[in-house]
Amino acid sequence: QVQLVESGGGLVQAGNSLRLSCAASGRTFSTYVMGWFRQAPGKEREFVAAMNGAGETIRYADSVKGRFTISRDNAKNTVYLQMNSLKSEETAIYYCGAGRPAYACSWYWRSSYKYWGQGTQVTVSS
Repeated sequence: QVQLVESGGGLVQAGNSLRLSCAASGRTFSTYVMGWFRQAPGKEREFVAAMNGAGETIRYADSVKGRFTISRDNAKNTVYLQMNSLKSEETAIYYCGAGRPAYACSWYWRSSYKYWGQGTQVTVSS
């Protein structure tokens, strides 16, 4: 069992930065791929970034590549998402998930993540 709690969301002006955290419980945290997804009003939840347990494999959505950075600290059972140069269209609820995707393509699938946090709201103003 893995329990996840996101934090760090809030209101930020476009162009500024925000750092999200996802704290996990469970001694097997380091064995999970951790992913960040977001869901904007009226849209489906979409993939943002993911990292495997050892940190050597990272995936980003094309829309955030070069601006967002995912990292994890297994000693603290925490995964982070550093978001720079935020855009107003990136207003969404941001979720972290934990899973063990079986294939390379499945890293991008919501169904690959068994455990989810409650989400944290990020609002980017113009």
